[in-house]
Amino acid sequence: MAKMKTYWLSYDLGVGGDYESLYSWLDNHKAKPCGDSVAYFKYQYEEGENPDEKLKNELLDCLDLKGGNKLYLIRRKEDGSSILGSFIYGTRSAAPWVGYGSHDTIVDE
Repeated sequence: MAKMKTYWLSYDLGVGGDYESLYSWLDNHKAKPCGDSVAYFKYQYEEGENPDEKLKNELLDCLDLKGGNKLYLIRRKEDGSSILGSFIYGTRSAAPWVGYGSHDTIVDE
């Protein structure tokens, strides 16, 4: 029996990335935009399948990914208790906002 699971995908394929394949995949899954480089969609899978693994493999198979590309998948835990996020391709890099905030200096006495 077919089931559905909700996901958000954050993506950064850089300059010259395989956006055409990604946008085609997102369009085929009726994804909705959620700001720059974030999409919301419902993903269909069959009972007994691991939807996270199925989705990850499907995306990795259809995209021509390169070093520096990032795909970050956000979803609810199966029991609905919390939200999970993980990179399915790439890794976290330094935040562009580091150094802009004001932080109190802690003085040990």
